[in-house]
Amino acid sequence: MKYKEISPDNRLKQYVKCYYIYESDAGAAFEDTVLPSGCVEIIFNLGSGKWQTDAGEGFVSTPAIELWGQIIRPLPVRSIGKNTMLGVRFFPHAAACFLNDKLDGFNNQVVDLGDVSGNEVRVLYSKLLETTIWTKRIGLVETYLLQKLLLFKGRFNKITLVGDVMNEIRNADFFDNIANVADRYGITSRYLQKLFLQYTGLTPKLYSKINRFQHSLRLVTRKEASSLTAIAYDCGYFDQSHFIKEFKSFTGSTPSGYIIERSPVTSALVNN
Repeated sequence: MKYKEISPDNRLKQYVKCYYIYESDAGAAFEDTVLPSGCVEIIFNLGSGKWQTDAGEGFVSTPAIELWGQIIRPLPVRSIGKNTMLGVRFFPHAAACFLNDKLDGFNNQVVDLGDVSGNEVRVLYSKLLETTIWTKRIGLVETYLLQKLLLFKGRFNKITLVGDVMNEIRNADFFDNIANVADRYGITSRYLQKLFLQYTGLTPKLYSKINRFQHSLRLVTRKEASSLTAIAYDCGYFDQSHFIKEFKSFTGSTPSGYIIERSPVTSALVNN
């Protein structure tokens, strides 16, 4: 498989973490597992192959225009045939700037974006199929996103607040409780929880766990040896057993048993 990330235009840099291109060879079918990342994504399937997910009832093919909600537990995936995909990975708080629905309703789901956003995104998809030039494809997507951004500017203040709190949570020295954080912003913790769920699909506590897990995943997959106790300490876990339990809940494997070489998707993300 081939994976490449592209930076967004300056006008979208505070919303879009990156665009990415994923391509698989015709004969290279494989199964993998997508892990929680804290990000919502849109993916356009532009090839002849199939991409499938298994949310617990067997593998089903995804739609041509995918909206990936928050993945909060391991999600098995399967690539069949020659897949060519253009993805948009939003910052954790920013997808709500472009979607007209509460994001917590999409958790652990891959849904048809055409059903969510209407005919405009289907027209965009048709245009993407008409060209094979990646710069033109990304330009078409950016034009679409900029138009969407204008429609939802009324919610920017609330989304900015959520983004600011997320920045605090991502700090390595963050040890405050959410009630104190909410108080600093002049709102109740209950209201902050509501905003988080609506605009990110996550609670502050769950986002903190996923952010910590992602940090630990990067350390676990590095080639240089590091003890689990050291990783647990570096990532802010109470102890090694707490770290192992949480890592397994997000991957289905213990840290010592996790082999990144068996996961092309995670390997591409960690090493990019």
